[in-house]
Amino acid sequence: MCKDKIYIIEFKVIEVDKTKGSALEQIKSKNYSGKYQGKGKKIYLIGIEFSKEDKNIKNFMWEEK
Repeated sequence: MCKDKIYIIEFKVIEVDKTKGSALEQIKSKNYSGKYQGKGKKIYLIGIEFSKEDKNIKNFMWEEK
């Protein structure tokens, strides 16, 4: 259990030529972490993208907020 950390994870299926921003960009643009800020915990944003064609992980990104 991680009492001093918060993990926000976005899974996204991407199609060739139809990508509308990365999973990490979506976490930021929708401000998913907003309600956790100021709580004295480290916040980690994690974006995992899957290729619809390959049926596999295409991209993995993370950052500390």
